[in-house]
Amino acid sequence: MAGIRLRAAGLGLLAAHLLVVGWLTLRPLDVLWVTAPNLRPLAGIRADLALGGVEAAQRIGEGLLLLAPLGVLLPMADGRLHVSPLVSLMRTVAAGTLISLGIELLQTGVPGQVVDVDSLLLNGAGVALAHLAVVPAGRAWLRRRSDEPRQVTVLKEEAPPSKEETSQGATPTIPRVGIAP
Repeated sequence: MAGIRLRAAGLGLLAAHLLVVGWLTLRPLDVLWVTAPNLRPLAGIRADLALGGVEAAQRIGEGLLLLAPLGVLLPMADGRLHVSPLVSLMRTVAAGTLISLGIELLQTGVPGQVVDVDSLLLNGAGVALAHLAVVPAGRAWLRRRSDEPRQVTVLKEEAPPSKEETSQGATPTIPRVGIAP
């Protein structure tokens, strides 16, 4: 029962997060000019680092944090407790990166939005970091919790059933009789 609730909560939160990400990344922007798309890996990150520490940390942090919740929400929506940590990490990062790729491809048709390959790298790294930080410990806690013996509290002891309430044997059955044509 707890697994079903965990999965339902994961699916609901995943849908809500993807709606917010879609609104943030796919809405048209009114800008006077747009930079060229960045198709060279790490070129945008180097340009951000050249801006200085605070500005670089803000821009790189935004890229890391945009899809980072997927690192927790995708395994939560999956609902499995007993899975290989490496397989879970690889599956989650692959799904997060594919979602990021889908967003980048959709941005090609949105005015004011620019495709940036570094977004794929940062989003995938954010998903991986969030997954590594939360999911293994969360799954271990949930496994321990589900393996604990449940304490049953007896409110009042019942008296043994009286002679009238005891079973009177098996219920008689009637054999099937075929109907003639």
